Amino acid sequence: MRRIRTNLSTAREETGVNTKTGPAAADLFIIGGGINGCGIARDATGRGLSVVLAEQGDLAQATSSASTKLFHGGLRYLEYFEFRLVREALEERETLLVAMPHISWPMRFVLPYHPDMRFEGDTPTGRLLARLMPWMKGRRPAWLIRLGLFLYDTLGGRKILPATRTLDLTRDAAGKPLQPRFRHAYEYSDCWVEDSKLVSLNARDAAQRGATVMTRTRVVSASRVDGLWQIVTDGPDGSQTFQARALVNAGGPWVEDVIRNVARINSSEGVRLVRGSHIVTKKLYDHDRCYFFQGTDGRIIFAIPYEQDFTLIGTTDKDHKGAPKDAACTDEERDYLLNFASQYFAKPVTVADVVWAYSGVRPLYNDGAKSATAATRDYVLSLDENGAPLLNVFGGKITTYRRLAESALEKLTPFFPQATGPWTARVALPGGDFPHDGVAALTAALRARFPFLTDYWAARLIRAYGSEAETMLGAARSAADLGRDFGATLTEAEVRWLMTHEFARAAADIVWRRTKLGLRMTAEQIAALDAFMASVANHGAISPAAE
Repeated sequence: MRRIRTNLSTAREETGVNTKTGPAAADLFIIGGGINGCGIARDATGRGLSVVLAEQGDLAQATSSASTKLFHGGLRYLEYFEFRLVREALEERETLLVAMPHISWPMRFVLPYHPDMRFEGDTPTGRLLARLMPWMKGRRPAWLIRLGLFLYDTLGGRKILPATRTLDLTRDAAGKPLQPRFRHAYEYSDCWVEDSKLVSLNARDAAQRGATVMTRTRVVSASRVDGLWQIVTDGPDGSQTFQARALVNAGGPWVEDVIRNVARINSSEGVRLVRGSHIVTKKLYDHDRCYFFQGTDGRIIFAIPYEQDFTLIGTTDKDHKGAPKDAACTDEERDYLLNFASQYFAKPVTVADVVWAYSGVRPLYNDGAKSATAATRDYVLSLDENGAPLLNVFGGKITTYRRLAESALEKLTPFFPQATGPWTARVALPGGDFPHDGVAALTAALRARFPFLTDYWAARLIRAYGSEAETMLGAARSAADLGRDFGATLTEAEVRWLMTHEFARAAADIVWRRTKLGLRMTAEQIAALDAFMASVANHGAISPAAE
């Protein structure tokens, strides 16, 4: 059962719609422009609530752009008996695929098996097997993996994704990049997602429905005044003051800081900051499947085809002690991932293969777990009703962000009787209004409509903009009609679209979050893009994303 904590109060009537404040008071003020904040904003505006969201940096600038880029049920969470979390995530995979087929798609994962695979010692399953089968000495038996995959196939009511199958790696193409000692594997389904793009599209949809979305805007203080929240912000337009009937703290790694230093509330609740680091390497193999590698230390990593010409490897689990913004992949973590992958690939993966690394901090609810790996990935919603309501959001997974938003609104709607019910399931995000298996047809249609596009360029645009790619290209009859060329197929037309529709304000917003073209662009090209965007912004040539 998901943990939803409530501080009860007899003053609920003070937090309803306050007619004395007039239209100036929003229903919700949301702190944080990651996936949880933007998902809640979208859900709330669709229910008829007025919403203001403030993000201190760019959308998805922290944890939400540093994931492994997967909509997945969390196969390894079965070892922790997190059955509800896994079932909810598995159910969500197909719900989300239908709503965003441009930025999410099915992938097949190859799990090579060998008898040296072991559980991490402090998992519930590991402890149970150690008690019942001590002669196994922590090893994962093949029958247990098959049982886990059977549960994975059936818990979520799978309809679109294909089922698990067994592979003979001596014959299957998936065996060619691997060491010959791996002869058997299991292949199962999960899904890819463009994580930071998911955030910007949720924000855009919220803005189209009436929300006010402010980026690069820090919340300085939030206090309860006369039954309302009074929020002071500092952003591009200077200091501003807002009123809201309820406050949502979706600060991610900063959620505890918001409680103590922004809202100045004493609370025993907190987060455990766990750093997850990834490396991106040169392309390590030619097929389009992913690998799920299990280590002799009980941990797992993925190796995933990335941006057509690269391979993504991750992730680590390390307790993070510094500021969330300072998270970076250490040399130790990089070498751990390289050595881990090299235990599987026939050709060792070396530092020379690494082209990029990134790291993010997961704000897990502090449940007192002994290790970072064992800390719960489930989310916790804590409602403080001692005056105007405050909802604090702890943890969460990108796969279950929509369900988290529904749960958040379930806690908040008693204060807003005018709010309508849940609505987001399978409702398309911008650009996602086409069949879940329609990407190939849409790409072919775009190539036919704009013959100057290369295959790579057309595929990239469809994966980024879906059915809106044609609108973005407009009446262009050649690449020159799209304006300035910034390199790597990024044109002025696309930059202006992202500035106007998806809140991009600086080069990093585009080349590392809305796209990953930073992998292909030079430092000089990125600097030129930055200067161009600053010039556009300074001349007031962009409009809000509300459209």
